[in-house]
Amino acid sequence: MGYAHDYADAILHRGRIPMDPADFVPNWSDGPRKTKFYPGTDSLPLPDCGYPAGADLDRGLAQDAGEGGAFDLPLLSGMLRDSYGLTGRRLGVQANTDLSALPSYPFANWSRGTASGGGLYPVAVHWVSGPSAPVPPGVHHYSVRHHAMRRLLTGDLTGEVRAALGDGAPGPDTDQYLVLSIKYWQNAFKYNNFSFHAVTMDLGACVQTWRMWAGARGLSVEPALWFDEERLGRLLGVDTAEEGVFAVVPLKWTGTTTPGAPAPAAPVAVRHRDRERSRTVLAFDALRRMQAVTAARATARPAPGALAPAAAHPAVPDRPETPLPPCPRLTTDVRTALRERRSSFGRFDAQHPMTAAQLASCLAASVAGSTIGGDTGGQRLAKLYAFVGHVAGIEPGAYEYDPEAHSLRLVKAGAPGAFLQKNYFLSNYNLEQAAAVLVPTVRTDAVLDAVGDRGYRLVNATVGAIAQTTYTTAAALGVGCGVALGFDNISYIEELGLDGTGEAPLLIMMIGNERPAPADFRYEIA
Repeated sequence: MGYAHDYADAILHRGRIPMDPADFVPNWSDGPRKTKFYPGTDSLPLPDCGYPAGADLDRGLAQDAGEGGAFDLPLLSGMLRDSYGLTGRRLGVQANTDLSALPSYPFANWSRGTASGGGLYPVAVHWVSGPSAPVPPGVHHYSVRHHAMRRLLTGDLTGEVRAALGDGAPGPDTDQYLVLSIKYWQNAFKYNNFSFHAVTMDLGACVQTWRMWAGARGLSVEPALWFDEERLGRLLGVDTAEEGVFAVVPLKWTGTTTPGAPAPAAPVAVRHRDRERSRTVLAFDALRRMQAVTAARATARPAPGALAPAAAHPAVPDRPETPLPPCPRLTTDVRTALRERRSSFGRFDAQHPMTAAQLASCLAASVAGSTIGGDTGGQRLAKLYAFVGHVAGIEPGAYEYDPEAHSLRLVKAGAPGAFLQKNYFLSNYNLEQAAAVLVPTVRTDAVLDAVGDRGYRLVNATVGAIAQTTYTTAAALGVGCGVALGFDNISYIEELGLDGTGEAPLLIMMIGNERPAPADFRYEIA
């Protein structure tokens, strides 16, 4: 067994056996920026992009791209703005611990369509463009604060990306690629060795936002998670021990007739460097080891069907069944749903129960969003459980969701509020007030056995995709949502009877109606 098994076990037990360094306190005054910064580079402002009628969330979740859809610069701009770009400033009275700092401009909370652990947003988006784009070919970094591309290198380097992807890569023959990296210090300054667990979920959340946004417009986003990571790290000018390269997304582009230039004969690298704000940058052993082991066999793309032994278990058929009502159509367009997405942070109100149809929609959408495509295959790895507390027409209890029958199967009867609150570490949510708490599980060890240590990235990307889908669906339904990692995983295994199944609960998602007429401030900038 590889080191990723040990790390996964430490994550599951951290509620009882703290991970090193147990006494770590972040140096907030010396923290990094929430984005990379390349001074002295040219800026390319991105154009506006409209959003057509019919590009609703139901279509986005269906992932039916058809044959003709292709990206152009306005579409790329729109997808980036609606996923990772800054869309507005928010200042709501809520229960999170950073509330007192938010009125100060340097600590302002800028909303984005995609969720991120701790609101730190460590995913860096690079556009490697060839001659089909209406700009000179090159390597660009997406500047989220300016909604612009920063040119890091001029020249057609798409052949280098194709060579790194190798044979059998997903997506179209193209000369346009998005390359996603994660700068660990941007998250690790707060979460230390736990950081690798958090940032890999951020990857899935970002990719899933793109898949929903593109799918609603008849476009396709199929990420590659297996490729020559060192080669792409060299191209981007990053040290892969400090900034891992996690995904490549080939984009079908309007007007592309040839794949672009071949890889250069000699190595080519970006010379510009990200300027770090922190005076002191710390290294964390478990984080470094996870980067090393998950990058070690990065070119060993899994064969079709390799993940079948790690598939989610079916629902237990002899458990009492509660049928769910049909899901209402999610007619809200994806852009609007992403702009409305936010974390509820203690604003749930049990006096206003959710409807069973709203719960059914969140469950069905979460399953639909549980595969991220590309070279990860179509195997469903995640199973969904629900602690139901305040849903009209459904008795309180712990249930497993049966997606084939679209029903709930009872695991344990009784109100779950006391258990949920007892096993939550933080003070920013009262879980008893949530209508339901959804819990995705993945057979992490089985995935690692099937595809090696790099499979840990896939496990957490899958869970991150589910979280982003649930957030977006809740926004479309007009109900509140919050996602958290600070809970006792082992207690959840015991409560749901998961001993012996290999299923690991990795995240909790609270949904429910919020208190009416909240004190809130919003200032839209996009």
